[in-house]
Amino acid sequence: MSQYDVVVIGAGPGGYIAAIRAAQLGFKTACIDAGVNKAGDAPALGGTCLNVGCIPSKALLQSSEHFHAAQHDFAEHGINIGSVKFDAAKMIERKDAIVTKLTGGISFLFKKNKVESIHGKGSFKGKNGDLYQIEVDNKGEKSLVEAKNVIVATGSVPRPLPQIAIDNINVLDNEGALNLTKIPKKLGIIGAGVIGLEMGSVWKRVGSDVTILEVLPTFLAAADQQIAKEAFKYFTKEQDLDIQLGVKIGEIESKKQGVTINYETADSQAKKETFDKLIVSIGRIPNTDGLNVEAVGLEKDERGFVKVDDECRTNLPNVWAIGDVVRGPMLAHKASEEGVAVAERIAGQKPHLDANTIPFVIYTDPEIAWVGKTEEQLKAEGIEYKKGTSGFGANGRALGLGKAKGTVKILSDAKTDRILGVHMVGPMVSELITEGVIGLEFKASSEDIARIIHAHPTLSEVLHEAALAVDKRALHG
Repeated sequence: MSQYDVVVIGAGPGGYIAAIRAAQLGFKTACIDAGVNKAGDAPALGGTCLNVGCIPSKALLQSSEHFHAAQHDFAEHGINIGSVKFDAAKMIERKDAIVTKLTGGISFLFKKNKVESIHGKGSFKGKNGDLYQIEVDNKGEKSLVEAKNVIVATGSVPRPLPQIAIDNINVLDNEGALNLTKIPKKLGIIGAGVIGLEMGSVWKRVGSDVTILEVLPTFLAAADQQIAKEAFKYFTKEQDLDIQLGVKIGEIESKKQGVTINYETADSQAKKETFDKLIVSIGRIPNTDGLNVEAVGLEKDERGFVKVDDECRTNLPNVWAIGDVVRGPMLAHKASEEGVAVAERIAGQKPHLDANTIPFVIYTDPEIAWVGKTEEQLKAEGIEYKKGTSGFGANGRALGLGKAKGTVKILSDAKTDRILGVHMVGPMVSELITEGVIGLEFKASSEDIARIIHAHPTLSEVLHEAALAVDKRALHG
């Protein structure tokens, strides 16, 4: 039986990073993961993010954006290319190649850092003195490893919809939505969150008639509502996405010819629609099934999340949990940073991770990104604030790109000017938001951002202008 200083269960963005960092710190480390490639004939590290989440979705978004630009935007640049054809299967093939490259890259990193990769499903078996026993089930072939420290990084799975089961034929989860090789004429999506909006954007651009049904009455309730309302206008009025809010989902029936949904609109109208394909994207739940937490007494909360403190410690000594399986936003970068922090805590270090400075991004066009408090949160908490906004409409770089839509908003403390939140909708704001993260992390003021020289012409000048606007001294607005 092999013994390790650290065993990580799960090789997603939290798990594989935790394993690498633990090995770098001198620990004998193993990472257990049951992931397989698309064909199902070989192990594939990287978890949901690399295989059926963050990475493949961005590949499809880019491909669909190119197709849309060729149809609608190139002529403005003096580029006339005639009839444009779209090959959905080729788009999926490109996506798969990117996934294969990156998952293989993790295997290389494990070898480089001397992390032992163990294929199979890991679960707690019991204890042997101070060592935890982990059973590995590889298609029925079972083995046992022991570890002084265990990091649970088993991630999350799609939340099921009670009315209908996912079959990834007509009723799709995120994995099915990423593997369509034909364009559905009519595509229905339940859930207007990140997955719903991104997948809706992909298939709308390439020719689908897309309807998104959202149970909540507010669009992107977690985002600053000034930014969310602006984004909603772009998606519905300019891109013709049919986004219906405040609906009640009724009976759903899947047949060979399509999926029929009965629902009630926000104004109590009964509707019935049939779609070629239906994507269910109503959130995700922690993946703890089969972990056998009862064998060691690992505690979960009422929603199934592993209970942890602010430093990701569970109720058991030397057992930690990170990423989607614990409290907090289900974001790959949050999981990775928790993984690094836990490995360093095992080594006796004192790393810092501030949950209030985790950025959020939605990769639609235009993109949406934010960090820190929203204006609604500040009002609810009774915090006095001031704000500055600036748009991309007059930004030279944005105009050159043909993407001059959107707004940057900075919120700062009314007395100290310390930045409290940064919110954006616009081109490449997924890259711009990092300046806001740095500002919050280092407790910068809006004046600090305003005093920093931003290169010209760049999109970042809009952030600079918003910082100037906080003190009503915008130069271009």
